[in-house]
Amino acid sequence: MKKKPKPVELTQEELKQFLERVKSSLDEKDFETAKALVATLTYLNSLKDKNSATIVRMVRMIFGIKTESAKNVLEALKKKASDQEKKDKAAQKKKKKKPKGHGRNGHQKFTGAQRKKIPHEKLKNGDPCEECGKGKCYCTEPMRLFRFKGAAPVDLTIFELETLRCNGCGMIFRAEAPDDIGDEKYDETVGSTIANLKYDNGFPFNRLANLQKNAGIPLPASVQWEIVDEAAQKVEPVYEELKKLASQGEVIHNDDTTGKIISQILENKNENPDRKGIFTTGMLSLVGEHKIALFFTGRRHAGENLTELLKKRPEDLPPPIQMCDAHSVNLSKEFETLLANCLIHGRRNFVDVIGAFPEECRYLIEKLGEVYHFDSMAKKQKMSPDERLTFHQQKSGPVMEALKEWLQAQFDEKKVEPNSGLGKAIAYMLKHWEPLTLFLRVPGAPLDNNICERALKKAILHRKNALFYKTERGAFVGDIFMSLIHTCNLNGVNPFEYLTELQRHADEVAAHPEQWLPWNYRATLTELQNSISF
Repeated sequence: MKKKPKPVELTQEELKQFLERVKSSLDEKDFETAKALVATLTYLNSLKDKNSATIVRMVRMIFGIKTESAKNVLEALKKKASDQEKKDKAAQKKKKKKPKGHGRNGHQKFTGAQRKKIPHEKLKNGDPCEECGKGKCYCTEPMRLFRFKGAAPVDLTIFELETLRCNGCGMIFRAEAPDDIGDEKYDETVGSTIANLKYDNGFPFNRLANLQKNAGIPLPASVQWEIVDEAAQKVEPVYEELKKLASQGEVIHNDDTTGKIISQILENKNENPDRKGIFTTGMLSLVGEHKIALFFTGRRHAGENLTELLKKRPEDLPPPIQMCDAHSVNLSKEFETLLANCLIHGRRNFVDVIGAFPEECRYLIEKLGEVYHFDSMAKKQKMSPDERLTFHQQKSGPVMEALKEWLQAQFDEKKVEPNSGLGKAIAYMLKHWEPLTLFLRVPGAPLDNNICERALKKAILHRKNALFYKTERGAFVGDIFMSLIHTCNLNGVNPFEYLTELQRHADEVAAHPEQWLPWNYRATLTELQNSISF
């Protein structure tokens, strides 16, 4: 691997002298190229000096730290100040000792594995011991042997029913099909497999089609779509029930990312509608002990999708806490919410300019680190919302008040230029101080919108790999499966098994979707099996 080039700091005069020196060594065309490269470098440095968030984030993503954690941000600042690059590289090369049992899973984790019980060839439970002849042998924990085999994601079994034909009367005699193979060509597990691969893991139809073809079990992309579309119709009642339940949440997170629907893009070109933007909105609603993830792809912004969701909210419930960034499109224009803004978004503005204003940014990052430490303590102690509020008021309240005074003093004492990168970061914090500190006034108010941004990574992964949805129906099917799968993940439920059971009991799901939610469908299955046995 090539070594990372060491940055060179040159003034305008030094660059001018450099061009004069190389002018005699280069022909006219190469000299013009060199001038263009120097001009480009100068322009990029000017953007960096002006603390343009866009260029700083781009450079950091390509060459710098990968996350915005205080450890990485402040450590990067420390390295720049103390010039300990060699020491840091040597430390990075040391391999961490893997913990005991690293990478291993107990047999309980393999819920989808086939299990075969192998009886002892001679002894049975309670038989006398062949070794001592005195005691009796009883069954204990079995020894387990693991044998993995590779296979295509979608497997196929072809049943060849022997067929005979009378050469006298022409009568056909055919073997009976096994009772347990079902009547459908595609088992419910096929829809669950394709949905999990595409909408949870970003595996496009064409890639799966190629994999299936190479494994000798062709499954064209068009057939995959037909399968997941039919599966979506069976599980859609639960998606609608989740929306109804999510509208009752005590806390609702929301945010947007860009989306692509080919049919709407063509409509933008041909019919020139008023709304041309296409978005995927991610929402995460906290309802009691349960977390519900919802996705909506189309022309609506996050705030408009929130409005549609809150139309389902019972009128006797108080306004929910809404967590989002400070973008106005995230807000509902029809319904009142207790607005909380994301502290991480405010902090990110300081991370972007830390190279130009190290001491000021370090102060804010460390102060917010104290607040997050207190919040972590509240989570570990499993405090109730009211207990957490009191704890934050006692511990985080003085920290945030001191931080606000410090931010205001930067302007009042003219320590920072308002139009600089640091000035804009401070102005953002002061402008949105009330929603940024809602956690100090309202029980249950979160500090940031990280949980929603993590949910949106599902949509971003799909967009990165599949690039787009072809139709609005395709986008709706994607929203259904992403919502159900991520809700399962958030509540510790196996999404593959869940989707399979919903399809197998489609009639019951359509009749009573409230009984088939990720956290209660197992109890419903048990009741159903007990009623059948009687």
